[in-house]
Amino acid sequence: MNMCVETIYQAMYVHARGQLKLEVKKMLRTGRSRRKPHKQPQQRTPRFKDPMAMIACRPAQVDERIIPGHWEGDLICGAGNKSAIGTLVERTTRFTILLHLPNHHDAGSVQEAIVKKMQGLPKLLRNSLTWDQGSEMALHKKISTP
Repeated sequence: MNMCVETIYQAMYVHARGQLKLEVKKMLRTGRSRRKPHKQPQQRTPRFKDPMAMIACRPAQVDERIIPGHWEGDLICGAGNKSAIGTLVERTTRFTILLHLPNHHDAGSVQEAIVKKMQGLPKLLRNSLTWDQGSEMALHKKISTP
């Protein structure tokens, strides 16, 4: 039988009527006797100052993979988040560019690596870049072109 952590926590707090006994509280990672309520999605502060375009809003020609120059990117982190490599994959040809991120994978490092690699491509092949909304893309406006 498999159980997730949330199931165990829920069982502990339900039986204790919302507050844990002192001996149980000491064993918890956070040491709290009451659960900290999580914010609803609409109450959370946004991750980026400049909101990103949603993936559903991109043009149909990008989804159809007819015209080259539309890219998808992702960040692959190594063990313990100590090393990372970025990937850029062109949607039509599946041509892949690897972004070398030897020291950091923060927003500034990722932005510099993307700009450095994409500048070597012809303008015809630099139409759009779709990336997940990880914190490494906090400087996405500096990469974007009008």
